[in-house]
Amino acid sequence: MKKIIKVTASALAICLLITGCGNNAELKDNNTVVKTDEGKITADELYESLRDKYGISVLVDMIDHQLFDEKYKTDDTEEETINAQIEQMKSQYNNDDEAFQAAITQYLGVEDEDELRDLLSLEYKRNLAIEDYVKDSITDDEIQKYYDDEVIGDIKVRHILIKPETTDDMSTEEQTEAEEKAKKEAEDLIKQLDDGADFEELAKEYSDDTGSASDGGLIDYFNKDDNMDEAFLNASIDLEEGKYTEEPVQSSFGYHIILKLDQKKKPKLNKVKNDIIETLAENKLNEDATLRYNALIEIREEAGIKFNDDSLKKDYDELMQQLIDSVNSSSTAS
Repeated sequence: MKKIIKVTASALAICLLITGCGNNAELKDNNTVVKTDEGKITADELYESLRDKYGISVLVDMIDHQLFDEKYKTDDTEEETINAQIEQMKSQYNNDDEAFQAAITQYLGVEDEDELRDLLSLEYKRNLAIEDYVKDSITDDEIQKYYDDEVIGDIKVRHILIKPETTDDMSTEEQTEAEEKAKKEAEDLIKQLDDGADFEELAKEYSDDTGSASDGGLIDYFNKDDNMDEAFLNASIDLEEGKYTEEPVQSSFGYHIILKLDQKKKPKLNKVKNDIIETLAENKLNEDATLRYNALIEIREEAGIKFNDDSLKKDYDELMQQLIDSVNSSSTAS
């Protein structure tokens, strides 16, 4: 059943008066909040004042708490994430509690660490909701295409690394000469391989990779998620098993000669489907900075959000558009 969230002026006013918006309030005299001998103050009047002071952002937080607090229960992972965030914030102020308190009040509008935790908790839960929304939007065709184009089996290679002997105090000309010398040395080793030299023995004698040279340049099975240098990884993928690179491969470390020993079959789709969905969702969020806000707008609409106050609806629409515009402006500027 679709959950419908109704937002009214009087409900907002009452809720803002009650800590946590969790207590039940009942107006005994229709719309009246307070009476004096001089007159009365209605919930509608209170609402107008509170809206001007706190803005629509308070209402949006209240809506999202209602949507996400129950669905995404606070767990150890959330607690650890928030603790790490707060510790990082405090470290920026040399763990000075007074300076930290002043900063979070000034920049985040929270009065103490408990309010900060509540703010961070809501953002954490929003992120979970956004990720789930984007994952649900990924199609089978997108998953299949990524599997066909990007998923590979683990690769095992041997390599010989020749590092240019450069230093920071070298001139540009001297560094270029060192690069050319290293490349020439790698090319000479390829010629030796062409003439029948043993790859393992050359690696043991010449490779500057101290971690693998003694083992004949062996780099055991790796894949795309193992933080390999991109040039090295791509060259390894492109090689046929049993073949070595005919030209030196330049990476951030130097010049490599790579011998491909083995490549396993790629895993079945059902084994990596969840990982693919995670990756595609992350890519979409990175590629479209506005997706975060558009996702939240859609989630709220799917929850049946209804504004009984046209001015509230206008304020909400304007806030969402401002957030999207600010992201677009930041992306254009960068």
